[in-house]
Amino acid sequence: MIFAMDSSVEWLLFLVVFLSISISSSSADRIGIPRGAAVLKKHHLPSKRAFSGDLHTYFYTQTLDHFNYKPESYATFQQRYVINYKYWGGGAVSAPIFVCLGAEQALETDLQTIGFLDDNAARFNALIVYIEHRYYGESVPFGSREEAFRNAYRMGYLNSAQALADYAEIIADMKNNLQASHSPVIVIGASYGGMLASWFRLKYPHLALGALASSAPVLYFDNITPSDAFYSIITKSFRLIGINNVQETSESCYQTIRRSWSVIDSYASQPWGLSVLSSKFRTC
Repeated sequence: MIFAMDSSVEWLLFLVVFLSISISSSSADRIGIPRGAAVLKKHHLPSKRAFSGDLHTYFYTQTLDHFNYKPESYATFQQRYVINYKYWGGGAVSAPIFVCLGAEQALETDLQTIGFLDDNAARFNALIVYIEHRYYGESVPFGSREEAFRNAYRMGYLNSAQALADYAEIIADMKNNLQASHSPVIVIGASYGGMLASWFRLKYPHLALGALASSAPVLYFDNITPSDAFYSIITKSFRLIGINNVQETSESCYQTIRRSWSVIDSYASQPWGLSVLSSKFRTC
């Protein structure tokens, strides 16, 4: 895609503005993510459940397994996504598209935590798209969560490579349906969603002009980042407790948590210990 000089300057300004904004969120070796199958046109179905205001909900008939050409790979499920057309200038003028890549939560959470997109969409006349991650919210294969998580085989389709291919299919088909083939796409995410945005830009550069990854641990892998780095930071947080906007040290809190590990280890070593711990902590 070729832009005139003034357009390039505008997009450079856009990226600078976006990178200066932090997304609130809860909570390098090359990653071996396989190439996806060819992007196919699918049907977009309007949702029976609509969000209020300017948000329009759709369901896309998504491929369950993008990397398998056996008959079982033809299975599909309905993947939810939401579009806000309010500020969009249209495909005729190559107005941009901001795509929020869903993470490990229902789409409703994304809608509540990244409201800054509206401000920037108004400035750049952009379309806003939120895509729900497979296996979360209403984008669950096999008909229900119980069936989707029934065994390890079915849970195997819940992975980042499949999720990236999901996003690629929806974005490509949506741009075609909206006659927006020249509209640049910026993918956006936070934490795990930010990692997805980074990987999407690397794997599908023909679909995404740029990526905004906030609080994304893209280098948090073995032999790159010390394995205890995250826990060291959390330890410091528990040692420094904020009370009435005053920071105070809390060595007792730190020591209490530290002593709990020996108690847990003691329980786990008993024949009945794992069952007790599973019940207490409600593990799955």
